[in-house]
Amino acid sequence: MDMNPWERRQKILEVLCLRRHETTGNLAHEFNVSRGTIHRDLIILTCSYPIETIQGGHGGVRVADWFHLDRRALNSAEITFLRKLAESLNGSDLEMLNRIIATFSH
Repeated sequence: MDMNPWERRQKILEVLCLRRHETTGNLAHEFNVSRGTIHRDLIILTCSYPIETIQGGHGGVRVADWFHLDRRALNSAEITFLRKLAESLNGSDLEMLNRIIATFSH
């Protein structure tokens, strides 16, 4: 299955957050793209995320120790389900569910 560049960059970010450190060669192999494509993806990702490249024998690419992908965006089916659930709520419960939807929908 081929990924578009946005999907690939999102997966690269997920891989880096999971492994914390990886080489561009391994990423290129894993995503079946050239090292140049990985380098371009990393340049774009570094504009929004704390990712750095390290030169040398133990080099590669890593994400800052403090950074983690904690939040996950809800898909449209999940949002629809929560909105349907919200119809049965009121008061502070409804407010809380609306805050959850707002927080996790992008």
